[in-house]
Amino acid sequence: MIPFSPPRIDQKIIDEVVDTLKSGWITTGPKTKRFEKEIAAYINVPNVLCLNSATAGLELMLRWFGVKEGDEVILPAYTYSATANVVIHCGAKPVLVDVNANDFNIDVTKIKSAITSKTKVIMPVDFAGFPCDYNQINALVNSTEIKSQFKAEHINQEKLGRILVLSDAAHSFGARYNQKLTGSLCDVSVFSFHAVKNLTTAEGGAVAFNFEPPFNNQEIYNQLCISSLHGQNKDALAKMQKGNWKYDIVEAGYKCNMTDISAAIGLVELSRYNETLEKRKSIVDYYLNFFSKFSWAELPVTQTEHKTTSYHLFPFRIKGITEEQRDNIMTEIFNKDVSVNVHFIPIPRLSFYKNLGYDLENYPVTKDNFSREISLPIFYDLTKENLIAICKAVEESVQKIIS
Repeated sequence: MIPFSPPRIDQKIIDEVVDTLKSGWITTGPKTKRFEKEIAAYINVPNVLCLNSATAGLELMLRWFGVKEGDEVILPAYTYSATANVVIHCGAKPVLVDVNANDFNIDVTKIKSAITSKTKVIMPVDFAGFPCDYNQINALVNSTEIKSQFKAEHINQEKLGRILVLSDAAHSFGARYNQKLTGSLCDVSVFSFHAVKNLTTAEGGAVAFNFEPPFNNQEIYNQLCISSLHGQNKDALAKMQKGNWKYDIVEAGYKCNMTDISAAIGLVELSRYNETLEKRKSIVDYYLNFFSKFSWAELPVTQTEHKTTSYHLFPFRIKGITEEQRDNIMTEIFNKDVSVNVHFIPIPRLSFYKNLGYDLENYPVTKDNFSREISLPIFYDLTKENLIAICKAVEESVQKIIS
């Protein structure tokens, strides 16, 4: 069976993890701090905070900005549940908007009409690793018209004076927009280092701070280090310094820090990340070349004049089919020992959100894209023989169902 997206675990990673286990530091320590600094240097932002998940990073940022009951957060209807769940955790309302037909990303033309005086945050999602239209989103929240609607109800909202742009960049580490890497494209971005991501730490995530004055990104980092560790004003590394054991709890914080074991994996992955991107690009290029000859194939956008994907997913669509046909095609592919997936079941289709009144019929592009999408395997150890087998399995399965 060809798997969908196993992590790259080789001797370099094993050696780095063993080194960590022998070092005496297995929780947040020197490797986590080093990993943060190397990510910040890679994407060219002032500060990065590593955590146990991207979900934790999104929620920490919403709470830092004072998002609460009665507030609204705008996000695409086509995303994983975590993007909406963190809004619910804060007591706020997810306001869903439809996506672009070509790239699955949030439709910026629909954001403006969704903004109200209750809107505190816009959370664009870089679907499959392809960057959203950040210039347009940033221009929108900075426009006089939209800023005049903004009602600040928290010290950080007053300081910013407008809607916060919080990028769910879970998929897009290493992607580019106008020659700048994701993470440096708006106020703050959150990456995922989950096991299936391009760069993994087994489980993990990172918050990239990119605020302009009067904010101090180092101060925000310091504050959220405390928030991510029970509200404790010293982490284990600081407390272990000679005579520095005494600490205080300055807020009722959370427990979502990254460990040095996870950071050890990430340090190796980051050191060879350009190699990872090149391999993933070669896989995507193979798929694009193979499927371009079929009239039924609708290929994903991976590069434009201003954007380049991180090649996280290959969201392949089949023209003119129903959701039932898509599911039948997937069954045929699985029967040929090839693992495929769907990204994602849209938010309004999930029981929890349906019960809140969300209806997929209100998001026609999302519905259409979802009904025809199949994600093909992409991972570092895919061989040429694997790619030939995958493409053959897809071609035969599609032809069987649609003929």
